[in-house]
Amino acid sequence: MAVNRIRPTTAPSPKSTPTRSWKSVVTRIVLKGMLYFFIGSVLWVTVLKFVPVWVTPLMIARKIEAIADGRDSKIYSDWTSFDEMSKEAPLSVVSSEDQLFPEHWGFDFKSMNNAFRYNLKGKKIRGASTISQQVAKNVFLWQGRSYIRKGLEAYFTLLIEVIWGKKRILEVYLNVAETGKMTFGYEAASQRFFNKSASALTRTEAARIAAVLPSPLRFSAKNPSNYVQKRTQQIARQMRMLGRDYIASL
Repeated sequence: MAVNRIRPTTAPSPKSTPTRSWKSVVTRIVLKGMLYFFIGSVLWVTVLKFVPVWVTPLMIARKIEAIADGRDSKIYSDWTSFDEMSKEAPLSVVSSEDQLFPEHWGFDFKSMNNAFRYNLKGKKIRGASTISQQVAKNVFLWQGRSYIRKGLEAYFTLLIEVIWGKKRILEVYLNVAETGKMTFGYEAASQRFFNKSASALTRTEAARIAAVLPSPLRFSAKNPSNYVQKRTQQIARQMRMLGRDYIASL
């Protein structure tokens, strides 16, 4: 007598819910985006270690502003290597902007803490950005204040500290820092304001350019106000105290 055997049916595999599927897709996209951004940013920073930084987002913004206002939109910028500049130039920016520059890894936490305490008092906002942070902001990012931009600034600061090194960071800063109206870098400022190359800058002239760096649209190295003259003297004294050997070790 034949017996009909009933084959056990396998239960269908549970399908993922639409919510889980959507989350997994978004997660993959985010992770891939982060990976591509990391690889792209490392390559970008590596290339700029060897290639002059001819244009920055701030230069573009200033040009657009000038065009919109109907002003002359010519940008004055002339890339000059570190070794072709007067040694007074790098010494002046370190003396005025970031005296711990040769020692830190991109962040001066003591100054940041002091600035935070000062700003809590509700007075005029004081910054504590190092030269490395300013280079990261000027070369790779847009202007403005947001947590996203500050986070990216910290990221690029670490990248240039590791990949570029101190001398390259200082070289880029000396070429892209805003030194006057539509003027960027020490070479362009030297040519426009003192009619000479940056290789011939004196200590006082270099200190005067550094004196206007916090507010280059407000102050002028060519026609210095009393504040700029006083600040120039202070920076020159700091330069004498630090000495050129402070920069030569970079």
